[in-house]
Amino acid sequence: MTGRLQDKVALITGAGQGIGAAIARAFAREGATVVVAEINEKTGTAVAEETAGLFCRCDVTKQSDIDATVAATLERYGRVDILVNNAGANVFHRPHEMPRSEWARCMALDLEACWAMSEAVLPGMRTQGSGAIVNIASTHGFKIIPHTFPYPVAKHGLIGLTRSLGIEYAAEGIRVNAIAPGYVDTDIARAYWAGFDDPEAERRKAEDLHPPKRIGRPEEVAMTAVFLASDEATFINAETITIDGGRSALFHD
Repeated sequence: MTGRLQDKVALITGAGQGIGAAIARAFAREGATVVVAEINEKTGTAVAEETAGLFCRCDVTKQSDIDATVAATLERYGRVDILVNNAGANVFHRPHEMPRSEWARCMALDLEACWAMSEAVLPGMRTQGSGAIVNIASTHGFKIIPHTFPYPVAKHGLIGLTRSLGIEYAAEGIRVNAIAPGYVDTDIARAYWAGFDDPEAERRKAEDLHPPKRIGRPEEVAMTAVFLASDEATFINAETITIDGGRSALFHD
């Protein structure tokens, strides 16, 4: 099937690599006009060129960048039909060892920025009477892994934001949903494995945690985002779809 997002304008944050880049490519294949909102100019420009989209350098923790990105999108295309809040970062600490600045950094990037971006596009979506917001949450939003504080706090909050906004604006034709990926094969994951003496052994260890004996691919998250943003999902709202190969359903001894 092609053309599932035909004629829709999609603004995707953190679309210069990993899951965000995969979403941008999948959206473009399905006919969407893509706006790549990315802090890394090199990778963001490359993805924008690949998808024939618009690149906007955007630090999602800065309101001025958010406002400029939305303004540029509206000036070029006249509307925003889809927002994907994907930009984020792993911020992992033991709570009693964490500098307070790390709490602020995590909340600003992994939670507050998602609301700020949503707030910026909501006026246009309300005027046009339609819109889809897809938040990239995490399985950390349901389950706690020790020593990963405060990331799961932010992701729990993001799921709450998804549900709250979804209920608030449903009657105006705006749907808000989330995707909660588990372990996904991205540059961030590979960099983590590279910090061990045997990176391949660490990868295998991660794969063995999952019932399919592998980890996820960015493209698998991307196609779920396509579905949630499309007119195939018009009665799915305030929901979170978990993509982790069943790991979170598995009983661990």
